[in-house]
Amino acid sequence: MPSSAERALIIVPAWNESQNVGNTVSEILAADPAYDVVVVDDGSTDDTAHRARAAGAKVLTLPFNMGVGGAMRTGFTYAQRRGYRRAIQVDADGQHNPADIAAVLAGLSTADISIGARFAEVGDYKARGPRRWAMKMLAGVISRISGVRLTDVTSGFRAANDRAIDQYVRYYPAEYLGDTIDSLVGAIHAGLTVTQVPVAMRPRAYGKPSHNPFSAARYLLRATFALSLALLRGRRTEEVPA
Repeated sequence: MPSSAERALIIVPAWNESQNVGNTVSEILAADPAYDVVVVDDGSTDDTAHRARAAGAKVLTLPFNMGVGGAMRTGFTYAQRRGYRRAIQVDADGQHNPADIAAVLAGLSTADISIGARFAEVGDYKARGPRRWAMKMLAGVISRISGVRLTDVTSGFRAANDRAIDQYVRYYPAEYLGDTIDSLVGAIHAGLTVTQVPVAMRPRAYGKPSHNPFSAARYLLRATFALSLALLRGRRTEEVPA
C-alpha cells in the first residue's frame, strides 16, 4: 500500500450533515479507493460521525462547533502529522463532485494551491445580485495580488500541496470567509502560488441553502470586510520554505 506521502487526503468538514455525509464519503471512495478520507465532525449534534465511519471515513470529532476554518485547520494538522503531501477539501453536502477531485489535485503540478472554480466555462452554476458582485470583486482583487486570473476565490473545493499544508497549519483563520478569502491572501503573501481548475458544482443533496436577497446583501458586506482585513494584515516576513 502506498505511504501517506504518496496518497491524497480528502478532508470533509461536516456540521450536522447526517443526511449527506455518508453518501459523500461513499462517492469519494468510489471515485478512487486510494483516497484517504477524514471527516472532521465539527461539533455536530446529530449522527454525522456515525454515518461517516459507517461509510468508511476516519472521523476527527471536535468538542464544539468551530466553523469551517477551525475544522479545516484540524484536518490540515492531521495531514501534516501523518505525512501527507496532498490534501483537498470536499464539502459534506454533496455540492463538490468527487469525480472532479483528480482534476483539482492535478493542478498542484503547477502551483501550491489548486482551486476547483465555478464561473470558468464549466457547468451552469449561477450567482446573482450582491452575491455575484461580491464574488467578482473578490476574484478581481485577489487575481491582481496573485498575478493569476482567478474567477472563484470563494470556492472551498481546493487542494493544497505540502508547502500549503504547512502554511495552513500555521495560519488558517476561523472567522466568516476566513477559510476562503483570508487563508488564500495569507498563503499568497507567504509566497505560495495558486491556480484554478474549472469544475461544475452540484446542488446541495439535502437541506436548503440560505440564499435570499437579505443574506446576499449581508454576504457582500462581510466579503468586503473579510478582504479588507486580509489585505490589512499584509505580507508576512517569514515565507514558506521552497
